[in-house]
Amino acid sequence: MLETKKPLLRNSGFFVRMRLPHNARNHRNLEKSFCYRCFKWILWFSISFYFFSSFLITSNKPTPSLSRTTLSRFREARALIEDPPLNSAAALRHHLMNPNDSNKLKGMKVYVYDLPPKYNRDWLSNERCSSHLFAAEVAIHRALMSSEVRTLDPWEADFFFVPVYVSCNFSKVNGFPAIGHARSLMASAVRHISSQLPFWNRSRGSDHVFVASHDFGSCFHTMEDMAMADGVPEFLRNSIVLQTFGVKHKHPCQDVENVVIPPYVSPESVRATLEKSPLDGRRDIFAFFRGKMEVHPKNISGRFYSKRVRTMIWRRYGNDRRFYLKRHRFAGYQSEIVRSKFCLCPTGWAPWSPRLVESVALGCVPVIIADGIRLPFPSAVPWAAISLTVAEKDVDKLGKILEHVAATNLTAIQRNLWDPEVRKALLFYDPILEGDATWQVLVALSGKLDRSHKQPRVSIQ
Repeated sequence: MLETKKPLLRNSGFFVRMRLPHNARNHRNLEKSFCYRCFKWILWFSISFYFFSSFLITSNKPTPSLSRTTLSRFREARALIEDPPLNSAAALRHHLMNPNDSNKLKGMKVYVYDLPPKYNRDWLSNERCSSHLFAAEVAIHRALMSSEVRTLDPWEADFFFVPVYVSCNFSKVNGFPAIGHARSLMASAVRHISSQLPFWNRSRGSDHVFVASHDFGSCFHTMEDMAMADGVPEFLRNSIVLQTFGVKHKHPCQDVENVVIPPYVSPESVRATLEKSPLDGRRDIFAFFRGKMEVHPKNISGRFYSKRVRTMIWRRYGNDRRFYLKRHRFAGYQSEIVRSKFCLCPTGWAPWSPRLVESVALGCVPVIIADGIRLPFPSAVPWAAISLTVAEKDVDKLGKILEHVAATNLTAIQRNLWDPEVRKALLFYDPILEGDATWQVLVALSGKLDRSHKQPRVSIQ
């Protein structure tokens, strides 16, 4: 057998002494042979190189940016908020896909501007501001304020977060967010920070981060034709925008460095629903959709709502018993999602909708009917393994497609979908949890550290 004595660390590396198996009678002749000596030297060199390389790799590992105290707080919060893993295989699969999650932030630091209340805190007087589908702008701000990546010293920051809430101006007519003031409010915030501190002017805003969590993101319009005509405001075009809008083709509303983020869905509402109806409970609804479906779509500026996709769904499947389609609002609709096998996520005015997040969070297979959509956090969410994509032109075939999937690989899709790490990646928690939506934003930013203008500190010893 191979016997190895305890390695001795010398200045030149590791020294390994060993006795190789041999025949007692031929040992003296074999020891003298040239081949044996070569073999022994090659083996010695290989083992020494292995130990030396392992030493270098271990000693140069990046230090995690989160402290032990923070990780303990994460574990306590996760125990209260998250569901236990459905099986150990899901946890193992996540570990293999995402090794060393806590090292992904690369020691990155973010400075959060303390803006006057008119840019953010004043809007919170309306409770909807922090809970509606555009509330990612509030959720990310809150999570960063208590995060370990936040720095109070702007000189050591890699990125600068500008917390402006532009989606909380709710219309008194229909209750929807009105964002006509968004451009001027953003421009005012930029003038403020550029006059107070030198960092915007130093980088021309390239290391500054904004949130645009509404229909067409950084174009700040609810109608696509107007959004495309105006494009991204000039003062933002050098910055980074976290936006819910994203498509795979060229589009004026993504002519800026951007990260696609999920719309806001309350983690508390998801938890409350799952406490009443577990993920693996009875799902007696085959295909579900509740929302706006126009029977006779109106032509608005040459465009039809949802490109008539929702109208086609209603006309084709409105009387089909397999499809549970409802056109009116219902506050408890999450209880319907958790009972459903497939949840339709058709395009509206914009390609994205909160149904995508709600479906994943509540274990209903999302059926994405929005050509060319870019989905959030593809490195953390295995979209191809947890969802179905149906082309808008194939809506007439939707019933057959879903029946085929139900008869073949629905169980496998659900197994992937019900991984708690997948659900967590699309929800914004406060405080931040490792792996949640704000964490995924930080991971995405850590991949853009070439935009950082932080000056390295020089230590004098």
